[in-house]
Amino acid sequence: MVDTKTPGDKKLSVPSKTLSLKPRVETGTVRQSFSHGRSKQVVVEKRGKRRIGDGGPEPQAAEVAKPAPAAPAPSRPAPPSPPRNAGSGVVLRTLTEDERSARASALADAKQREIEERRQAEEEAQRRAVREAAERAEREAAETRRKAEEERHRHEDEAKRKAETEAKKRFGEGEQPQSAARPATAAPAAPAPRPGTATARPTASAARPATTTQRPAGPAGRAPAVAAGPDEDEGPRQIRRGPGGAVRPAAAPKTTHKPGPQKERGRLTVVTALNADDVRERSIASFRRRTQRLKGHASNEPKEKLVREVTIPEAITIQELANRMSERAVDVIRMLMKQGAMHKITDVIDADTAQLIAEELGHTVKRVAASDVEEGLFDAVDDSTDTEPRSPVVTVMGHVDHGKTSLLDALRHANVVSGEAGGITQHIGAYQVSSPETGKKITFIDTPGHAAFTAMRARGAKVTDIVVLVVAADDGVMPQTVEAINHAKAARVPIIVAINKIDKPDAKPERVRTELLQHEVQVESFGGDVVDVEVSAKNKTNLDKLLEMIALQAEILDLKTNSHRPAEGTVIEAKLDRGRGPVATVLVQRGTLHVGDIIVAGAEMGRVRALISDQGETVQEAGPSVPVEVLGFNGPPEAGDRLAVVENEARARQITSYRAHQKRENAAASISGMRGSLEQMMSQLKTAGRKEFPLIVKADVQGSLEAILGSLEKLGTDEVAARILHAGVGGISESDVTLAEGFNAAIIGFSVRANKEAAAAAKRNGIEIRYYNIIYDLVDDVKKAMSGLLAPTLRETMLGNAEILEIFNISKVGKVAGCRVTDGTVERGANVRLIRDNVVVHEGKLSTLKRFKDEVKEVQSGQECGMAFESYHDMRVGDVIECYRVETIQRSL
Repeated sequence: MVDTKTPGDKKLSVPSKTLSLKPRVETGTVRQSFSHGRSKQVVVEKRGKRRIGDGGPEPQAAEVAKPAPAAPAPSRPAPPSPPRNAGSGVVLRTLTEDERSARASALADAKQREIEERRQAEEEAQRRAVREAAERAEREAAETRRKAEEERHRHEDEAKRKAETEAKKRFGEGEQPQSAARPATAAPAAPAPRPGTATARPTASAARPATTTQRPAGPAGRAPAVAAGPDEDEGPRQIRRGPGGAVRPAAAPKTTHKPGPQKERGRLTVVTALNADDVRERSIASFRRRTQRLKGHASNEPKEKLVREVTIPEAITIQELANRMSERAVDVIRMLMKQGAMHKITDVIDADTAQLIAEELGHTVKRVAASDVEEGLFDAVDDSTDTEPRSPVVTVMGHVDHGKTSLLDALRHANVVSGEAGGITQHIGAYQVSSPETGKKITFIDTPGHAAFTAMRARGAKVTDIVVLVVAADDGVMPQTVEAINHAKAARVPIIVAINKIDKPDAKPERVRTELLQHEVQVESFGGDVVDVEVSAKNKTNLDKLLEMIALQAEILDLKTNSHRPAEGTVIEAKLDRGRGPVATVLVQRGTLHVGDIIVAGAEMGRVRALISDQGETVQEAGPSVPVEVLGFNGPPEAGDRLAVVENEARARQITSYRAHQKRENAAASISGMRGSLEQMMSQLKTAGRKEFPLIVKADVQGSLEAILGSLEKLGTDEVAARILHAGVGGISESDVTLAEGFNAAIIGFSVRANKEAAAAAKRNGIEIRYYNIIYDLVDDVKKAMSGLLAPTLRETMLGNAEILEIFNISKVGKVAGCRVTDGTVERGANVRLIRDNVVVHEGKLSTLKRFKDEVKEVQSGQECGMAFESYHDMRVGDVIECYRVETIQRSL
């Protein structure tokens, strides 16, 4: 612009010529080469210095890389110079002190950044030099190995040629072998380099020696140009600057050796660019292809089929089946799809399907079941050479109150009867008695005679060798006597009849023998083969003869067993003792039971902690036919379970887990109801609406609990039944009271008591606990309580009939029927039926009964009266009125 300062006119005018600024940036190009063989051309900018109005030089603050000066120049003020454009008339503003200080600090920061960047560039150059030296060493080593390999091949070929020449000369196959036409010393042609080796191509970094950048500062404080671009991480490049300041790319150093053949490149990716200098090895797939090519068609030959014995359980997954057959699971699924079934590899198939698939694939099948864990647990055959005689097991059976326990007390000189509740036996007991003559021991099992203990009698008959049938001479054959005979016949054991109570004046032994004939029991005195002995437990008459007959029968049976094998036995009774825990009375039948043995009985297992004899003494072992109490079970086993000794706890756990699973399945099946035949469905519908009497039963032993549950089940009808919420052995606990509170049930304790906490909880919550010691008292009380749930029976009693002669309309009363009583009597308030043409048209009650003008209670036959019904007035002449009374009768089971 032109400054026109006139005194009269202060306006600034713009000249017509357009002003323009000269570019202060000079550009150039530099070609960059990378280690992986690529190169590219980048643009380099050179910025000139901007001159300030005061004439002082201003270094550029935006320079990226500037070498540090050797010695800092002393700062001295620049001489003042006239404004550069003074002649043009433009006045430039002078910088203030703050602006000068800010500019000076910016220049100092720029210098510091340049120093740091130069240091980083030098470190990067050193690292690159080290890396290139290592790569160069690797290439030289690879080249050395290649040359050694070529030399070795050349020597091998030369030796082979010499050998062939000698062989041909020796056998006269030719004067001059074809291989000798060429000189032996000629080296074979160098094999073509394999792709993937380090020597296949020289890299750009190998052809270019590692250099460090030395860039002097430009004149007048100008910064040297810096190659800018995205590949600054490749390190500093060597750049030359001409005299005029133009930037030229440095020439690459010349190499004297001839580069080798270039590697055939594939697709260029980031991975291949970064890993270009790595030594590539042969891949696994390439090695497999090479092996297949060398083998030729050998891989196509059919492989030998592996035939296996496949163990198939009741249910198996497809994956497990394929593993056991050494087949692919895909093949198994394909075969299932051919059969029309879609499966996954984790699906479970049944044993029949698995067997079909295994046999189609050519394998042999071995079927196993979950119950196979019990194989070999019982009934192992003993060697006849290891057997020895054992004591007989005798079960005493008969009707209640026929003197079975008294007879045993007389034999073993004890007094068990005095401790029995109600004078009857309600538990099964096992004792050993020594014969006074021979000294041999006899094991007696005492069974209850009450009708509820059928299961106990059956259990006693199963484990016995001889049955002693006790019949009272003054009572004869009774129902439980017949039941004992049937149990003995079912067990196929010999019977010895003991006719007891012959000391009574009304005893008739001959009548007993005659009554036994009705049940196919023929004694010896009547020409049969059943031994009978007349005894008296009270006077101890003929007890020695009874023992003699038992020993004689045992000798005939020739009872032998092996006592040196693992023990087997039967649980006669089990209970839960508060101080000792689960206690089981076990009769050892085979082998010997020792303290410390691992035992299994039903769904319970344990280790024998102690053995207690029938006399209350602790013993270390129990042989065959010896009854003992066993301590050490995890829980009380079921009465009647078979006991066995196993080798380890793992086997015991397998057996008990299988039995517990079976027990749960059976319980679930019984609870879920019957869904089988049509008859079962109809029975279920019939009992669907019946009332239930909830109970919790706790007993002292398993046998008593079994008898109580059986008796309560027999009490049930189609209308009412006992629902057992929980049944177990042991005392009544707080959990039993809590369960009873939730279902509003009663608690029954048989020969057990509730602990202090349970009794307090029951009293607080209003739960009734009934205690019993005699089983028929318990059954009778439950029967009465269940009878209260039965709906009462309504019974009609006919009173009389009347015939309507006339209908009268009376104000404020309505229609009144004038009747004559034809038979019986008619009572006021009784139930009546109005019958018209032999059809009942109304049932109700008689509201009014008048004789003349008076209200009467009843009218006799042949008399006339007036009748009115409650809320019914459609009466006609000739209708018949039937009068009756309804009586409610309470039912009982």
